[in-house]
Parts: sequence; C-alpha cells; structure tokens
Amino acid sequence: MTKTTSRMTLVATMAVTLALGLLSACGGGNSEGTKQEGAAATAGAGAVKELSLFIDFPWWATKEWKGPIAEKITEQTGVKLNVTVATDDKQLPLMIASGDLPDLVLTSSNVGRMSDSKLSYSWNELIEQYAPDFKLEPTRIAINTMDDGNFYTVRNAFATQEEMAQNKFALGGDGNPGIAVREDILKELGNPPIKTLDDFVKVLGRVKEKYPDMVPLVMDKNWIEQYFLQQFGAEALFDNWYEHDGKVDYYIRQPQMLEFFKFMNSLYRNGYILAENFAFANDQVDEQYATSGKAFAHGHTVGTADTDNSAIQKNNGTFTFKMLPSALTKEAKKVSTGLGFAGTFITKKNKNAEASIKLLQYLASDEGRKLTMFGVEGEHWTWNEEGHPDLKYDSSDQDFMNANGIGWWVLYNDGVMEGLRGYVPGKQKTQALMETKAITTYKPQLGLIQTQPDSAEKTLKTKIDEMIKNEKVKVYLAKSETEAVASYENLVKTAESLGLQQLVDWANDTYQKKKDLFK
Repeated sequence: MTKTTSRMTLVATMAVTLALGLLSACGGGNSEGTKQEGAAATAGAGAVKELSLFIDFPWWATKEWKGPIAEKITEQTGVKLNVTVATDDKQLPLMIASGDLPDLVLTSSNVGRMSDSKLSYSWNELIEQYAPDFKLEPTRIAINTMDDGNFYTVRNAFATQEEMAQNKFALGGDGNPGIAVREDILKELGNPPIKTLDDFVKVLGRVKEKYPDMVPLVMDKNWIEQYFLQQFGAEALFDNWYEHDGKVDYYIRQPQMLEFFKFMNSLYRNGYILAENFAFANDQVDEQYATSGKAFAHGHTVGTADTDNSAIQKNNGTFTFKMLPSALTKEAKKVSTGLGFAGTFITKKNKNAEASIKLLQYLASDEGRKLTMFGVEGEHWTWNEEGHPDLKYDSSDQDFMNANGIGWWVLYNDGVMEGLRGYVPGKQKTQALMETKAITTYKPQLGLIQTQPDSAEKTLKTKIDEMIKNEKVKVYLAKSETEAVASYENLVKTAESLGLQQLVDWANDTYQKKKDLFK
C-alpha cells in the first residue's frame, strides 16, 4: 500500500477503526441497510440517472466511473456518477463560496462547512421522505449530528468498539503505527530478544557500535511520534484531546508526554536517530534509507515490513524486515477517537435527491459495503465460513486495486468492512493489527471536540499547534536531558500564554454537551 493510501486510512485510520450495523456473523444479512437490497437490485431497471460527484482529495486514484465495481453499483441502483477529483485543497472552499456545487460531494476536511442547511440536504429529512426503511445505528447518528439537530452525512471508516469486538477478523487498516527491523542484522547480533522498549534501545546501541555507517532507526516524517506515544500509554496518537476524571485536556499536558520527550531526546543524543529526520523533504526519504540497506529499523505503519520487503524483492535485495510487537510496554495502549474518515453530502444543487439517498442506502447495505471494499463477489473474493473474505488478489497491489476501483467508491462504508480487508493470513501486517486491536479502546466522544471553520477557537488552536510543531523539535534535539525537560516545560508555558486554558475550557463545554448525544 502506498503512503498516500495509508494516509487515507490514517487520518484515518486511522484511524479508523469503527463500523456500521451489528455484523454479528460478518457474513450474514443482519447489518444496516440489508432490507433495501432487494429494492435496490431492481432500481437499475429504468433509465440510468446521471449525477455529478466531486471528490475532495487531490490524491484520489480512481478518477472515472468505470470498472467492475462502478458498473455493479449502476446495475443495482440505476445511478451513474460523473466524477471530478479536486486539483488542490482550495478548490472545494472556492466552490462553496461561489455556490457552484455538484450533486454530491465526498470530503473529509470540509465536513464542517458542508454540514450546513444552506448547502446540503440533511440525511434525516431525505431518509424520512424517500427511504424510511434506511436504518442507521444510533452512535453513527450521534457523532454526525450538528448543532441544528440534523446530520448531513455519515462518515465512512467508522465502527464502534462493540462492532469491532464482535468481529474478530476486523483488524483496522494501515493507519496504525509500527516499526520494522532488519532480520539479517538481528541474526548477526545473535537474535537478541526485543520484547520490551529497553530491549529495542539496547539493540539500537549494538547496531550503532557494530555498524557505524548504518542509521539505527529512520522514521517516516509523518510517523515520528505515534509508535512511541503508544508505548508510553499516551492517549492522543493522532488527535489533540485526552480525557481524565471526566474532563478533557490538551494532549501536550498529559503526564506521559514528558517521559515520551525525554525518551525521544535520548534516542537522538545516543545517535540512534538523525537530526535531519525531523526535516526530511518528503515522506519517501525514510523508505529509501530502509530499502537501500542504510537503516536497521524503519518506523512507519503496521504495513512497513510487508511494504519494504516487497520493494526490496523488486530490487533483487537479499535482506528482509520483520515487525516489532505493537506493544513493548505494559502501559501500551491506543485510544481511538475517530469519527470516521470522509462523508458524502447531497447538495441543494442536487438534481435527484431521491436517487442520491437511495444510492447511499444501497452502499450502506451489507451487499454494498462488501462490493465497494472487497470487489465483486465470486470474481474478486469469496466468503469464508469463519467470517472473513478470502481475497483472490493481493490487496497490497495498488495498481490492481486502482484499476478495479476496489476500496475507492466508498461514498459509504465502515470500519468493520475496511478492517476485514486487512485480515490476510500470513501477512506481518495482519499480526501487527491483531496486536494493536488487543490494546485499543474507543472514545468517539473525544472526536466530537472539533473547532468550526473561521471560529475564534479554530484560530487559537491553529496558533498553538503551529507553535508546538516548531518548538518540540528543540526538545527532541536538546543537548542534554536537563535541556530537553526545560524546553518541554517552556513549550507548555508558551502554549498557556497563547490561551491554551481558554481553548481547554471551550473543549470541556463542548465535550459535556456532546456526551449527551450518546445517552
């Protein structure tokens, strides 16, 4: 999987990891939307209805409505989509400002802007009018409900903790942190065990001593912190808020942060990581270090070993990587606060709102979710009686996935289906995801603390985040632990002088109100 795609699942997966309906058997028809499948199957009998779709992701690989999945959706719903993919992240905001919107919009960064009765139809009104048998799980409604009491979309890639627990093969996606290490180097060192964080640090020391020209640990520029934050039990791997005693605070002030920063600084002072790692020009530099043999350990995602090994093999390399355990400490945990990834909006410019909500109703069905995430049943996959798909293709073959549209027409899907595609027996990624799932808890309520576009809170948060981004590098690269501690304490004081407590107070007010949605 490419890094671009892994970001889709992170920011989502990430990010990621949540789902629709109770898929108690994962293979049956007892999930949300299944009642509609029969009706949807006959929808294509009439004239095909063409609708325009704007995809607010410049990196989106599938740019035309063609291929077996798109054709099957049209066959089942009678809807054909004319697709436009964004050229940059400014295009949709300009379209919103001008009022020049298509029938449908798929977006992540502009969910707040599009959740506006002036721009979009609410799903609840369209469901009541055109699809009263389209039933949605209450948590999904809660986390997508806006202050006006309506929900204008339901984000994909979401599942509740209960849904994930009921589906043991639903493992989440590539948007989870991981570190891979060279197997041949470990063998030369006598295969020392790496069962704890201390074990790992000791091995890095031995690598530096025996292989002075090798970088002990290189990390993707966007994944420098997450794996180690997870080991220290910090709650905010990707989001900004953590909860304690029923209240929320900004991640930078949680108790584990100081120990985390001291640890990262020790890696730098001991020469285990490079100063320039914090300023790599792009997210390919680390990959080049790893696959060319210049680094012992490579920090990125749970798919790192599989991805690196594939690249090494193509280049006729002779070494391989293996994943470290997802948990190297007793404190290791992951708290998923994700609300999902992207949502589809039915705009007020829509030519056929009825066909649009029924299209989403079909995609929300068991059949629709499996189609968009796995491909055409029989052709691309068969269902294993244990409760997972047996894929007839390599899900890491991005060219094949793109050509067939597998995993791309997810105008509606969920974290369970996405997680099921992550279950591929024999892959190191699968094992890493199983280990990550074992230490994951879910707090979607925290994900509801979101600053609104153009708000005072948004401006304040942006100012604080930019300061933290610049100042934390001083902590990492401090010349002594004493200096690192002082730099961290100064960072917190600076955030507070900029108005951090004001932001935290607003977040707590928001959190208390949003929690009521889950009652």
